[in-house]
Amino acid sequence: MFINLLRNRRSVRNFQDKPVEKEMVDFLVEAMLRSPSSRDFKPWEFVVVSDREKIIQLSKAKTHGSTFLKNAPLAIVVCADPVKSDVWVEDCSIAATLLHLAASDMGLGSCWVQIRLRNHDEQQTSQAYVAELLGLKTGMAVEAIIAIGYPKEEKSGHPKSSLLYDKVSYEYYGQKE
Repeated sequence: MFINLLRNRRSVRNFQDKPVEKEMVDFLVEAMLRSPSSRDFKPWEFVVVSDREKIIQLSKAKTHGSTFLKNAPLAIVVCADPVKSDVWVEDCSIAATLLHLAASDMGLGSCWVQIRLRNHDEQQTSQAYVAELLGLKTGMAVEAIIAIGYPKEEKSGHPKSSLLYDKVSYEYYGQKE
């Protein structure tokens, strides 16, 4: 059942030194391309990166929180053309979520690296750094990089007791039943 996938999925930052097979990459790409999109505009575009040196360069995209990427055998950069849709961020986020779930369903681990609104250094944004590195066309925005690979270790899902049910209201805000 789908709920079991959600119950067991965890972010993975430590990967085995093992490439992700082409058939699995193809499945991940299909999952992203099947993503719902507001008004079916599909502003997203994806760059699939398996080249070790390029992934190492991507791991330097921001000042904090991207270094673990250097050990991932696969990185998928989630981009968009903001001119195509005013809700490109949401559309990209949905596609990235489906990517995470598809990876988990295949026994792969994944982790989100936020790029939008982050800085590479004091002179350059993370988006500009990634755009330059990947040769993105002018105007393209980068939402995130998703690190993917075979997990080095198994992690248990978060227990149900850790869920924040107090953040759920029924019928009216603040109404708990």
